Amino acid sequence: MEAPMSALSTLVNHQIRLAARPVGMPKPTDWSHTTEAVAEPQEGGVTLKTLALSLDPAMRGWMNEGKSYIPPVGICEVMRAGGVGQVIASKNPAYAVGDYVSATFGVQEYITIAADEMKRNGLAKIDLRLGSLTQWMNVLGMPGMTGYFGLMDVGQPKAGETVVVSGAAGAVGQTVGQMAKIKGCRVVGIAGGQAKCEWVVKELGFDACIDYKAGPGAVRAGLKEHCPKGVDIYFDNVGGEILDDVLAKITRGARIIICGAISQYNNTTPIQGPKNYLSLLVNRARMEGIVVFDYADRYPLAIAEMAGYIKDGRMKSKEDVVEGLQTFPETLLKLFNGENFGKLVLEVAKN
Repeated sequence: MEAPMSALSTLVNHQIRLAARPVGMPKPTDWSHTTEAVAEPQEGGVTLKTLALSLDPAMRGWMNEGKSYIPPVGICEVMRAGGVGQVIASKNPAYAVGDYVSATFGVQEYITIAADEMKRNGLAKIDLRLGSLTQWMNVLGMPGMTGYFGLMDVGQPKAGETVVVSGAAGAVGQTVGQMAKIKGCRVVGIAGGQAKCEWVVKELGFDACIDYKAGPGAVRAGLKEHCPKGVDIYFDNVGGEILDDVLAKITRGARIIICGAISQYNNTTPIQGPKNYLSLLVNRARMEGIVVFDYADRYPLAIAEMAGYIKDGRMKSKEDVVEGLQTFPETLLKLFNGENFGKLVLEVAKN
């Protein structure tokens, strides 16, 4: 576990860097594989070993040039990725060798973080008594925080309301649905495939789940069947036609949370916006975006609440773990092919 300072430079850090900005789906030539020595921490800094990385749909947007809520990954830079790991060298009294932490590690085996970079990097200790390493990248991590604050702050659910969430079997979707059930709502998921839909209902306790792969018109028919009184809150992870189908069913005063639009991320044509947006006017409804970093100062409150739900069995956390840093380019594509079942995690090293 512990690497003596003098031995750090003998470690080899394997990295995956962005070699070109993808057009459509990322391909192998968009990445470069590099190695470098591991740097010793300076005064106030730490060196971390990556144990696992969180693979998220937002990563596709980070590869694009242009203005967004976060700067794009530069060409030849290590690909940005959050994750969990362990301190292997420290010159900071707040972090001891052996501490488990979450941070923006990047797609690499080691990272050395200077004292003045810690806040920007999101470095924080994690308590494995509250949840496992993979749960700290799911319900207790960025996806869980996204689901929690998107639903609770933007959606403002009330008991008895109908909540619909797309990407229901994914990392954010599973948190949203379970939180909504805990708060007394009727919850309808939208997911791809019978197996995911069955899991969402039988394991997570959703009231119903619509299989968008069941054929043309499946979502419209499912909403008609499972949301007879309309949709009060829609948590959107996919955009596209599904967003339009839900907008046609919203109630007066509905809240639509725009978290992501995975159906549009690899488009080579302009992103398709909502065609049914006038439903917002007719129903005096509100559509608002959620960027999780805006709530960083309140993460501990959400973590404490959801850790309690995990402990008492009211919330479950499913991860889809793939081993090996070198598999990153193809593993990332599972997100966009709908192949991942649960939160997609890349295991870099054994704990």
